[in-house]
Amino acid sequence: MVRSILLRGTFGPKFACGFFCSGTCNSYLFAIFIVQTNSVSYITSPAIGFPQVVWSANRNNPVSINSTLQLTSDGDLVLKDVDGTIAWSTNTRGKSVAGLNLTDTGNLVLFDNNKAIVWQSFGHPTDCLVPGQKLVSGQKLIPSVSTTNWTQLNLLSLSVTDEGFLAAVESNPPQVYEESRVYGNKTNKEPTYVTLRNGSFALFANSSEPSESDFFIPIPEASSAQYVRFCPDGHFRLYEWGTNGWKEVADLLSAPGYECFYPTVCGNYGICSNGQCSCPSTTYFQQINNRQPNLGCSTITPLTCEASQNQSFLELKDTTYSSFRIDFKNVDSESCKMACSKNCSCKAAIFQVSLNSSIGDCYLPNQIFTLINNDIEKTHYNSIVYLKVQNLPLKAQNPPTAETIAPHQQKKSRVATILWSSLGAFFGLLLTIGVVVFLMWRKRHADEDEEDFLDQVPGMPTRFSYDDLKAITKNFSKLLGEGGFGSVFEGTLTDGTKIAVKSLHDLGQIKKSFLAEIESIGSIHHVNLVRLLGFCADKSHRLLVYEFISNGSLDKWILHKTHDLFLDWKQRKKIILDIAKGLTYLHDHCAQKIIHLDIKPQNILLDDKINAKISDFGLSKLIDRDQSKVVTTMRGTPGYLAPEWLSSVITEKVDIYSFGVVVLEILCGRRNVDHSQTEEEMHLLGLFEKKATEDKLLDLVDNCIKDLQLHKAEILKMMKIAAWCLQKDYTMRPSMSMVVKVLEGVAEVENNLDYNNLSQPPLTMVSKEATLVLPSILSGPR
Repeated sequence: MVRSILLRGTFGPKFACGFFCSGTCNSYLFAIFIVQTNSVSYITSPAIGFPQVVWSANRNNPVSINSTLQLTSDGDLVLKDVDGTIAWSTNTRGKSVAGLNLTDTGNLVLFDNNKAIVWQSFGHPTDCLVPGQKLVSGQKLIPSVSTTNWTQLNLLSLSVTDEGFLAAVESNPPQVYEESRVYGNKTNKEPTYVTLRNGSFALFANSSEPSESDFFIPIPEASSAQYVRFCPDGHFRLYEWGTNGWKEVADLLSAPGYECFYPTVCGNYGICSNGQCSCPSTTYFQQINNRQPNLGCSTITPLTCEASQNQSFLELKDTTYSSFRIDFKNVDSESCKMACSKNCSCKAAIFQVSLNSSIGDCYLPNQIFTLINNDIEKTHYNSIVYLKVQNLPLKAQNPPTAETIAPHQQKKSRVATILWSSLGAFFGLLLTIGVVVFLMWRKRHADEDEEDFLDQVPGMPTRFSYDDLKAITKNFSKLLGEGGFGSVFEGTLTDGTKIAVKSLHDLGQIKKSFLAEIESIGSIHHVNLVRLLGFCADKSHRLLVYEFISNGSLDKWILHKTHDLFLDWKQRKKIILDIAKGLTYLHDHCAQKIIHLDIKPQNILLDDKINAKISDFGLSKLIDRDQSKVVTTMRGTPGYLAPEWLSSVITEKVDIYSFGVVVLEILCGRRNVDHSQTEEEMHLLGLFEKKATEDKLLDLVDNCIKDLQLHKAEILKMMKIAAWCLQKDYTMRPSMSMVVKVLEGVAEVENNLDYNNLSQPPLTMVSKEATLVLPSILSGPR
C-alpha cells in the first residue's frame, strides 16, 4: 500500500514519494518508490511488482498510521510518529530552505531561494542506486534487514574509496570479498564515485562524466525502468521492469564459476564446493541446521583464551577464503600458524603461496565466514587453511591403590620405598632450587614475552616509547585524575592533538588489565567508545594513550554538580542513548562479544558536545559469539554488580544491570548507594521500589532538570526502562539492542514489570565486594 505525496510523470514506471507499507500496514516508511502510472488514474493498482522501494528515510525506524511529515518554517523536513517523537529529520534547520521537489531521476531535493540544493536523498543512499545516481567516496550501501537466517551481527556494505569500490563484511576489521580499483596515484581532485548508466556500472576516479570511465562493468541496456540493489546475501543485482514484473537481469559482483566467493553462501565455518555446503570436520564442528547446511557450522567446543594450551589446528588443504588481506608477507606455513597461536582473537591461519613455492602470505582473521575449495586453475595459487580448534583436556588416569598390589610384592615395595625416599629428598632439594631459579628467570623475561605477544596482535594501535610519552606529557606534569590502577595525565602530540595518558602502577595487579584493555579496544572504533590511540610496554612501564575527552566523566555532572555543571533533560536523554549504543556495539557488533563489567558514571566520558563515550576496559571480558555464558572471578564496582555474580557465571546481562543503575543515577542525580543520606534513603533501588508502589516516582527526579514538567511522560518511560534492566532474573532483562530500539521509539518496554522484583545485591555480596581489587576510578577529562 502506498500514499503518494509527490509523483513524477505518467505512462509507465515512474518515481513517487510518500508513505509505503506492506503486509498488515501496522508501520510505514517515508520512501521513494517506482510505481506504474497511466494518463487517467496516474498510479495503477494493483500492478505486479509495484511499488518498488529504492530509498527510505526511516527504514530502521518505521512509524505508525497517522504519523506526520512536515516541512517546518525554519527549513527542516521532519517525520514525526503518532506520539510526536521525531523518527527522522533532514537536519536542515536554518539553511534557508524554500521548497521540496522530486526530480525525474528519483532524487528528493530541498532547495533554497536560488534553486541551489540544500539537501538531497541521493546524498543519503540506503541499499539501492537508480540510473544517474552517484555513490561517492565515503558513502556506502547497506542491505535492508534480512529475513534470511544468516547472522545479522555482521552486516555487509558496498562502499566507495578514493581508489575504487569494494564489498565487505562489516566485521572488525572489515573482510573484503570483492574489490575494483584504479591503480596509481589519484590525479582528479573530485571525489571518486560509481554510477549506474545505460549499459554499464561505471567507476570514475581520475576522470568524470562525460569522459570515459576508469573502469566499468557491462550490463544489458535498459528497455524499461532499472535499478540496482545491494542484497543481504552480498550480491549486487540489477533489476528491470518487464511485462511479467521485475526481473533480475545481471549480478554485478558475480562471475560464472565464482558462486562460492560470497561470505554468506555457507555461513560461518561452512565449506562451499560447487555450491554445496559442508562442515570442516564432524569432530570439531556441527551444522547449525542439518536440513539447511547453508546456515553454516558452529564449534562443538568453543575456543577459549583461558585454555589456549588445549588448542590445535585443523589443516584444510586446497582450501581458500572469500576474503584475504595480508597480515604477514614472505613467511612459511609454520610461522603463519605460530602467529595465530599467539593471538587469542585469531580464529584461523590462512596461508597462500605461489605454485612451486613454500614462502607466501599469511592472513589471521578473527572471524570465519564461508571457506571455499580451492580450484588452482581459477585462483593460480596454493592455499591452506589452518582452523584453530579447542581440544578437550585428557582425563587423569586413576592411580593404583594398595589393594591392587599383590602381597608378595609388598616386601620389595618397603625396600624400594626407603631407596626412593632418599633419592626423592635429594631430587626434591634440586627441584626447589630449580623452581626458584625458574621463577627469577620468568620474572625477568615476563615483560619481554608480553611485548612479543603484543607485536603479534594484528591491528594494534600505535606503540610509543616511554621517553616519547614522557616528552609528550611534559614529564607527566598535568594530572587529570587518579584511581586504583593508575593516574591519567594530559599530553599533546606534535600535530597539536590533545591526548590522555593513563600510567598504570602496581604491575603485579594490572598486567591482566593492561592486556585486556588493549585486546578489547585496540582495534575497535565506535562514536560512543573512547578510542585507544596507542600504548607503551617498555620494560617496567605500562601506559595507555587515549583520545582527550574535554568534559570529563559523567559523575561530576550528575553527582558533584555545581552551577556550571548541569544537564537538561534533552542532554540526559541523549547520554543514556549514547551509552546504550556503545554497549550494543560491544555486545553485538564486535568479532568477539565484549562484556565491559564496569559500567558506572566514572567510566562514561563527555566530549565538548556532551556526547557520551564508554571508557576503561581494564576489567572487560571477551567471549566467543557461540558462548551464552562465561565463568569468571567477580570483578567490578560495588553498587553496580548484578546478583548473578554470586555464582560467577555471567552473561552480557551484567552490563545491562549496571546500565539500569546508571540510568537511575542520571535521572535522580545521586549515587545508587549514598552514605550521606539517611538509612531509609541510602539505597536508591530500595527507594525506587517504594516510590513505584506509592506512584510517586517523579519525587526522585533530579531538581536540576528544569524542564521536568514538560517531559514527565518521557522521564517515567525512562524509569520503566531502568526497571526492566534491573530485573532480578537476568533472562528477563532486555538486550542492549532492544533498549536502543525502545529509546529510539521503535519498540516498547515489556509490559507488567514487577517493581518489587528488582535486583538488589544481597548482604552476602556486599561482604564479597569488599575483597575486590579497587577498579580504576579516573574522573576528569581524558
